[in-house]
Amino acid sequence: MSEPIGRFDYVIVGAGSAGCVLANRLSADPGKRVLLLEAGGKDTYIWIHIPIGYLYTQNNPRTDWCFETEPEAGLGGRALKYPRGRVLGGCSSINGMIYMRGQARDYDLWRQMGNPGWSWAEVLPYFKKSEDFFKGADEWHGAGGEWRVEEPRVRWPILDAFREAAAELGIPKIEDFNRGDNAGCSYFHVNQKNGVRWSTAKAFLKPAMGRPNLEVLTHAQAKRLLFEGRRVRGVEFWRHGALQRVIAEIEVILAAGAIGSPQLLQVSGIGPGALLREHGIEVVRELPGVGENLQDHLQIRPVFRVENALTLNQRGNSLFWRGVMGLEYLLFRRGPLSMAPSTLGAFARSDPSFETPNLEYHVQPLSLDRFGDPLHPFPAITPSVCNLRPTSRGHVRIRSGDPRETPAIKPNYLSTPEDRKVAADALRLTRRIMAAKALAPHRPEEYRPGAHLTGDEELATAAGEIATTIFHPVSTCRMGPAEDPTAVVDARLRLHGMGGIRIVDASVMPTITSGNTNAPTIMIAEKASDMILEDARG
Repeated sequence: MSEPIGRFDYVIVGAGSAGCVLANRLSADPGKRVLLLEAGGKDTYIWIHIPIGYLYTQNNPRTDWCFETEPEAGLGGRALKYPRGRVLGGCSSINGMIYMRGQARDYDLWRQMGNPGWSWAEVLPYFKKSEDFFKGADEWHGAGGEWRVEEPRVRWPILDAFREAAAELGIPKIEDFNRGDNAGCSYFHVNQKNGVRWSTAKAFLKPAMGRPNLEVLTHAQAKRLLFEGRRVRGVEFWRHGALQRVIAEIEVILAAGAIGSPQLLQVSGIGPGALLREHGIEVVRELPGVGENLQDHLQIRPVFRVENALTLNQRGNSLFWRGVMGLEYLLFRRGPLSMAPSTLGAFARSDPSFETPNLEYHVQPLSLDRFGDPLHPFPAITPSVCNLRPTSRGHVRIRSGDPRETPAIKPNYLSTPEDRKVAADALRLTRRIMAAKALAPHRPEEYRPGAHLTGDEELATAAGEIATTIFHPVSTCRMGPAEDPTAVVDARLRLHGMGGIRIVDASVMPTITSGNTNAPTIMIAEKASDMILEDARG
C-alpha cells in the first residue's frame, strides 16, 4: 500500500523545461497549493552549469534517463543514445542551450489543424513574456523576463568563412532567427547568463522555491495515475524506495516529456487498447494516439577536413590548449568552454519548391566519429544538417506494466521516400557550400561520408550511417480536436475523455517545429499556465 502525503490543488509530474515554468506560474497564486515531482535529483552537478558540460551530463545516469532507441533500419540497424533530462531543469539542464522559436508557419499550421489559440500571432506574446533578450525589448522580443537569451561568447574564423560561403549560395547573413522567418545564416542565440548555462530550474523554479504553497520533491518517480471514474484524482510514486500517493484537488499536470508522459499514461491504463491488454493493464480510457506520432529531427553529420584554420580538434587534443581554455573560462567566462555544442546555424531549402526553409544547419568547429569518441587528430568542421519537417513517424510503447522499465522508442528515421530525398539533397547542398569561394583558402576535403557517393539512394543510405538524433522528440500526445482519432489532448491541453488532467510538454505539439524545441516547450507551458488558471476561475 502507498502512503498518503496529503492534498494539493495541482500536482505536476516532471520538473523539466515545462514543469519548472508551471510550478512558478501556478504557485504565484498564494491560495493554490502546488506539488512538483521530479524523478531526478537537484541540479548541483558542476557540469550542468558549465556550457561545455553537456559532454558529461548526457548519457550520465546522474542527470539523464539514458534511453536508447530500438535498432533503426534507416540508420543501418544502429540504435541511438536518446538523452532526456533527469534532474531539476530536465532537458534545459543538459541540452545545447540554443534559443529557437521555429517559424510562424509552424504555429499557423497548428491552428489550421483544429487548435484555436495556437497561431503565431497568439503564441508570440508567450515567447516574449518570459524572455530577457540581451538587446532589450522590441516588436519580436521581450526583456526583463526570467528566460535569459544572449549572444555566444566565442566565435571561430572558420565558421565566419562558412557563413560567407552560404551567402554565396543565396543563404543570407542575418542577425536573428526568431522573428518568424528564420531563413539565413547566423550565430545562434543561447540560453546563458554571463557564460553560464541558464536552465528553467534557475530561471523559474528557484525564484519560487521560497513560496510556502510550493513543494518540490526530487527522487520521486511516478508509478501510476489514480482515478475516480473518468477523472484523474492523483499520482502514486516512489520516493527513496517508499511508495507514496498524493491527491490533486484540481488537476494533475503531466510535464514528463515526449517519452515520459505517454509512458505514464500507458502504464496507468490510458492509450492504445491492444497494447495495454498485451501487458495485462486494465484499459481506463482507450486513446490510440498515446505514444504514437513520434517526430524527431535527425542530424546528418558530414565531416570536412580543413587547412589554415583553427578548430576545436587542435585545441581539444592539446594538453596546453586545454589548460588555456580552462583558464580563459575561469577568468572571463569565455572561450570554448562557454560554447554550445553548435555555434553557427543556417536555415535553407533542400529544393526551391519548398515554401519556407526545410533544413537547419548546426555547424560545429570540431569533428569526431561519434559522440563520446575522441576528437579527430586533424583540423575539421562538421556542417551537420537536419530535415526540419520529417514525414517519418515513430512511436513510444511500454514493454511491460512497470514504469521503471525503459519503453520501446522507435523514431523510424528515414522511413519515407520524402525524407530520404531530403537527406540526399541536404548532403548535396552541403557540398556546394563547402565548395564556395569563401572556403577555398581552407581547402575543404570531404572526410565523411565520401565524395565518391553521388546517387540519391547511396547518399540517403550514407546519411543514415553518419546521422544521429538532435534530441527533439515531440508529438506523442498530440493536440487536436475530439473528432481526430489520433489526438490525445484538446487545444486547452486537456486529455480527451478524462477530467482532472492535462499534458503540458513537447508531446502535445501537433507537428514538430522548424527548429530546436526547448523554447517552444517553454512557450507551451506559459500559455498552459494561463489556461489552467482561467479554467480554475471558471
